[in-house]
Amino acid sequence: MGGTEHVLCRLEEIAVGGSKGVLPDARGRPRGFLVRQADRVTGYVNICPHHDRAPLEWKTDAFLNGAGDHIQCASHGALFRIEDGYCVIGPCAGQSLRSLAIRVEDGQVLARIEDDADPRGMDGTRQTALSETREP
Repeated sequence: MGGTEHVLCRLEEIAVGGSKGVLPDARGRPRGFLVRQADRVTGYVNICPHHDRAPLEWKTDAFLNGAGDHIQCASHGALFRIEDGYCVIGPCAGQSLRSLAIRVEDGQVLARIEDDADPRGMDGTRQTALSETREP
């Protein structure tokens, strides 16, 4: 797999049962986010599949619903399973969030970032692409 691996944050920066925005764009908005359950971390691209470019968080690092058991889109109210990003309720039911290729090693959360085939990037500017598969 191509691309370069980058440190997103330290594992301790994500509260257990919490979430954290990562990979800020030119305006400082997160292009991706992480969710931690114990020592397991999942990561997704910060775009709702219902409406391209709609970010999911309702405030900084807040990507989960009140119960903390689903990812929630602040724009549409859609609920996604944390473990696989699958939408269970909302206008995009049956669709999934795009996952990030992340792993945790030595207390650091890492992601593989690939060169962007789309010159517009994710927010209309040229940026790096986020890989959509997880490494074993």
